[in-house]
Amino acid sequence: MIRTRRVYLPPGPGDGVRVLVDRLWPRGLARKAAAVDLWLREVAPSDALRRWYGHDPARWARFVRRYHAELEARPEAVDRLLALAREGPVTLLFAARDTERNNAVALRAFLEARLRRRPAADPSG
Repeated sequence: MIRTRRVYLPPGPGDGVRVLVDRLWPRGLARKAAAVDLWLREVAPSDALRRWYGHDPARWARFVRRYHAELEARPEAVDRLLALAREGPVTLLFAARDTERNNAVALRAFLEARLRRRPAADPSG
């Protein structure tokens, strides 16, 4: 299961591995208070894409398409998240105020599609 959650909220039961997926550390948040297990900047949108989007709801659909294209070019980072998701719950942490249109939501959709398309390999052969 993959969830999304604002990094400013306290950890919740069932969060599993908490992964910060923003390129920049959240403003005003002490690292200890964040309860982040892993900061994976490599899966964050590029600076250029992040600036272009600017959290403009009118650009959301185009942002998602462009971000997913960027993720396709970063298979190692994506595979790391997929492996974590196959092992147990993962919570993608983000700092944005908009809880419905942010990079963690777009990333979750990308990962869930990958998980449906390619189940984990059967180690028994």
